[in-house]
Amino acid sequence: MTKDSENRLLIQPLINFLGQFHTLSNEFINYHIEKCEIIHVKKNKFILSPIDNNNLIYFVLKGVVRGFVREGQKDITTWFSFENELISAIRQPNGSSNHSKEYLQAVEDCRLICIPYENIDVLAQHYPEANPISRKLLEQQLHAASERSILARIPSAIDRYLKLEDSSMDTNRIPLRHLSSYLGIRLETLSRIRNKSLRLAC
Repeated sequence: MTKDSENRLLIQPLINFLGQFHTLSNEFINYHIEKCEIIHVKKNKFILSPIDNNNLIYFVLKGVVRGFVREGQKDITTWFSFENELISAIRQPNGSSNHSKEYLQAVEDCRLICIPYENIDVLAQHYPEANPISRKLLEQQLHAASERSILARIPSAIDRYLKLEDSSMDTNRIPLRHLSSYLGIRLETLSRIRNKSLRLAC
């Protein structure tokens, strides 16, 4: 197997993901084969922190990732991501800073495809399929952000938990301490709510 064939096999899940939004040219695919790379990140290790250059988008091949910020000594979890999802850290729209206040952390052992941010401009300029794909990805991101915003504004802790349980998120793969941070409640409160919910379900 040639190196290009091996690279294509490795990033094929990303190609499949992008291909659901628009037909991809061979040139578009080959550009990703050339520019993208695979990384492995152990459980609990940072994929990105504020001291790192925020110059990559990541496609999750395997594992769970969380995004969070720190307020003093407290972690505030803002999102979780699973397989076959694109993720990135907060980034200044004007490109004035190459660092983010956001951390990306592996909740499980993760395998990720790294996509340089500079790809976006090149792809938009040279490959017609890039623009409709970007638009549809943006629609997905806005919808997910809206869902998180609604969840955060539900006043009742148990109602926030129940809404999360009704979503497509596999909460069984997420440690309770991260779930409690995401829901904005104490760990003890989350444990009590979960136990009550399990009793009602029986």
